[in-house]
Amino acid sequence: MPYLQMNDLNLFYEKMGTGEPLLFLHSGYSRGILAFASQLLDFQRSYTCYLPDFRGHGRTRCESLEWNTDRLAEDMAAFLHALDIPRAHLIGYSLGANVGLYLAVKHPSLVASLATIGTGGFSVPTGVEEFEPEWLERNGKHDVIEQMKERHEEAHRGNWREFMRQSAEDWRQYPRLTEDELRGIRCPALFLTGEHDPFGGEARVKRLSALVAGSRSVVVPGAGHRPHMGREQPVLVNDLLLDWLQEHPLERRHEPMDR
Repeated sequence: MPYLQMNDLNLFYEKMGTGEPLLFLHSGYSRGILAFASQLLDFQRSYTCYLPDFRGHGRTRCESLEWNTDRLAEDMAAFLHALDIPRAHLIGYSLGANVGLYLAVKHPSLVASLATIGTGGFSVPTGVEEFEPEWLERNGKHDVIEQMKERHEEAHRGNWREFMRQSAEDWRQYPRLTEDELRGIRCPALFLTGEHDPFGGEARVKRLSALVAGSRSVVVPGAGHRPHMGREQPVLVNDLLLDWLQEHPLERRHEPMDR
C-alpha cells in the first residue's frame, strides 16, 4: 500500500474499490484499516475507499509527535488535494468523526457528505485519565500498552508514552467547534450513535443534529461506542450508511446550492 509524501508527513493509506471517493477517518488509539475492518468488503463494491493513518498514528511517519484534531483535519484536506480528489464522502468514527466535523466546517467544498459515528460534536473527557501512560503503568494495563506499541510503532518511533499523552490531551480539548460553526455545515450529514455510547448517545447526537440543518441522527439499539464493529451491529450500520450514501450521490452536489 502507498505512502504519500505531504508537507512534513510520510502518510500511509490504503485504497480499494471503485466508484465515488469515500474517505474513512479512524478513531484515536487505532488506525484506518483496524477501525473500519467490518466495512471494507461492503463499501468497496460501490466506492473507492481511502483509509489513511492520521499523523501520530499507525504507519504514518513524521519527525514531530505532536498533533490535534484541528491539525488532522488540515492533513486530510491536504491529502484530498494531493490525490486530486475535489470532493469526497466522509465517514468518521470517534476522533475521526470530530475530524470530519472540522472538515465540513473549515473545508466545505471538499465534503460531499458526512457521516459520523460516536461523537456528539462537543468535548466529553469522561475517563480520559485512565489512558494517561502513568495510569496505565501504575495499574498494570500491559495489554493496552503492548497494543499501543504494536499499532503505532512507526508513528511514535517507540515513544508510546508520548503517543498516549497526545491522545489524552486531544480527547480533553476537542472538538472545540462553536454552535455557530456547526450551524454552518451545509453538506448532507448523518450522525450515528450506539444506544449506550458514553461519548455520543441519543441526547448528544440529537443536539448536534438540531444544529446542522437537514441532518439526521440515528441511535443503534443495544450498541455502545463501536456500533459499526464486529461485536456490535456492523450489518445494520453498513446497510444504513450505504442506503444513506445512495441518497446523496456526488454528482448531485455539483448543482448550485440555491436550486
